[in-house]
Amino acid sequence: MPSSTRFVLIQPSHAGNVGAAARALKVMGFDDLVLVSPRWSDVLEREETMERASGAVDVLRNARVVASVEEAVEGMTHVLATVMTPRDFGPPTRAPREHLQGIAPERHSVAFLFGSERYGMRNEDVYRCHAALRIPVSPSYGSLNLASALQVIAYEWRLALGGFEAVEAGVPAAAAADAAAVAGMLQHWQEALVAIGFLDPAAPKKLMPRLNQLFNRAQPTPEEIHILRGVAKAMLETAKKAKP
Repeated sequence: MPSSTRFVLIQPSHAGNVGAAARALKVMGFDDLVLVSPRWSDVLEREETMERASGAVDVLRNARVVASVEEAVEGMTHVLATVMTPRDFGPPTRAPREHLQGIAPERHSVAFLFGSERYGMRNEDVYRCHAALRIPVSPSYGSLNLASALQVIAYEWRLALGGFEAVEAGVPAAAAADAAAVAGMLQHWQEALVAIGFLDPAAPKKLMPRLNQLFNRAQPTPEEIHILRGVAKAMLETAKKAKP
């Protein structure tokens, strides 16, 4: 069977973080959120929670509140703590990507545990886990907001599961102009550059071949060729007006 995934917030104290966590989960395609003894018994319905969820109300509606970590991880076969500091007698501490890429999702139901905002995870909760995940952060400042940490872990796990197919947004790219159009534009620019005194026709050196290569790399569209020829036309007209 394919893996099921659960995210567990242990004693969350800020309603906004619960809402933001729900939003982070929905963005990554997860919806199993469990809260262990939250500060507010009605945290899933509080106004701040709903506002920070920003449309992920369905995740909040499906979320559960339980009294213990044991209840929260019931039925899960691979339990992972999230820590800032490795525990001397705890499970191995690994970077998320290193560890998650090695999990066989067809064999395991995975639970991710996050400690309270003020104290992090208690040792006894870390010790029950198969591994502890430590997000690589700056050594000088490693404090991550709860919802931000959850977003990083959810993203890494989604990558390990294969990710989502990227969808190209916006208008499809226009076809590049053909070689004749580029050559005509370059001829127009050569005339304009001579007119403004930038190009010496008696000693052109490598300017035009280099411009030719530049525009070949850029692959301008027909509309962009039209703009460039408009620039050349304006240069020619300006040079003509400037002559005594």
